[in-house]
Amino acid sequence: MKSTRFWIGRFCLVVAITFAILLAASLLRGRPVEKALTESITWAMIASAIFTGARYTKARKGVACALC
Repeated sequence: MKSTRFWIGRFCLVVAITFAILLAASLLRGRPVEKALTESITWAMIASAIFTGARYTKARKGVACALC
């Protein structure tokens, strides 16, 4: 089982990537910067928590990743 530091690092990486993609999409749609920032960080945190939580659960149960 990987350490807590690994999972926190993975969460932060996923948040950063997701935030950048969502922010770019919001700005391309013509939304104001303030609204784009708040929506993007909110959805990035939610999506990253679900993604990282699912990966943590699979790792804890010992299910191998198809890519690994």
